[in-house]
Amino acid sequence: MRNIFLVGPMGAGKTTIGRKLAPALGLSFYDSDEAIITRTGVDIATIFDIEGESGFRERESRIIDELTQHDGIVLATGGGAVLRADNREHLKARGRVVYLTVPIELQLKRTRRDSQRPLLQTANPRERLESLQREREPLYRSIADIVVDTAANDSRRLARELIQRLSSPD
Repeated sequence: MRNIFLVGPMGAGKTTIGRKLAPALGLSFYDSDEAIITRTGVDIATIFDIEGESGFRERESRIIDELTQHDGIVLATGGGAVLRADNREHLKARGRVVYLTVPIELQLKRTRRDSQRPLLQTANPRERLESLQREREPLYRSIADIVVDTAANDSRRLARELIQRLSSPD
């Protein structure tokens, strides 16, 4: 099985890097959030409004289980995908997991104009991002085969670096 799963917080560049990485490796690209939007016909914010975060996480788990069973893909997961143990198990068992890190300051910059991120629709986005990082950082690290800092903000260079690291022996 030749799969690469990108995990990390919102704004880390999972989708951007995944879109560059997949064709360079001859793999198909998927984004779990985009798959959910395609299936439901509505955006993530609407799902959160109607079903709450728990409803969204249930949908996300089903999509991750399905997509991780493919062979030869790069999958960009949502930032909270690691919250469920079954998602972590599927990701770890069915491919190589790359954890993309990003400093809070850069996260704020990359997400500040994005109204489609329900967890950031708060009076204090910085505080929310810090809280999410404290909760999720250990989970990302627990399943990561490779950790890459995306602060350099050059997705082409990061994709090339990842290709080199992925092709080296474990």
